[in-house]
Amino acid sequence: MKRALLFDLGGTLVEYYDRSEQNAVLAEALAQVQEFLAERGMSKIVPESALQQMETRREAGDYRVRPLGVRLAQVFGLENEKLSEDFALAMCRRFLQPVFARGRLYEDTLPVLRQLRAQGFKMAIVSNTPWGSPAAPWHEELARLGLSALVDTAVFCTDIGWRKPARQIFEFALEALQVTPQQALFVGDHPVWDIAGAQGVGMEALLIDRRGSLQHEGAIADLYALLALCGKDAA
Repeated sequence: MKRALLFDLGGTLVEYYDRSEQNAVLAEALAQVQEFLAERGMSKIVPESALQQMETRREAGDYRVRPLGVRLAQVFGLENEKLSEDFALAMCRRFLQPVFARGRLYEDTLPVLRQLRAQGFKMAIVSNTPWGSPAAPWHEELARLGLSALVDTAVFCTDIGWRKPARQIFEFALEALQVTPQQALFVGDHPVWDIAGAQGVGMEALLIDRRGSLQHEGAIADLYALLALCGKDAA
């Protein structure tokens, strides 16, 4: 019997942008950082290589997080500046504005999570953040969307320094929920980060394919299908 359900965020509970929009979103985000710096008398031009630099520095091969603040400092030539933690966080918040502006809950997210919570399941959100953006704004985003009150915990890669599919992030979430891998089910939209990652620590995993484009056997099209599957597993 499953006692806990763990969810990815983007593409699973919330729609942000798809892969085809990624460069456009990144360009907007970098332009926001440029404006942020200019407002503080630190006029910096977005280098022509900025998009490529951000992409090539996006992930470490071992899935350790590469913090966004560090990457932005490199892109804008700020490595030798003595940037405070507050300044770096404010810069990252500005970077995230175009991402959060696109955030929309899927219509089934809140009804299904409320029902699953009423059935007694423990629940968590376990998510990577784009470009290693800091966790604090993402926790605030969950509150804005009304998700914080529906889950027992939320773990972002920058909370612990490891990106999915690294086992550390899944193990951290399971420990926070005080359940074993066998007592938990992970739901996400990425075959490697979510499905293979969760299975790597012994969890069952369920792929959600909202666009019907993944051609993955056993995938569900929406969260209502999860509700039907979990009805008999209520605690």
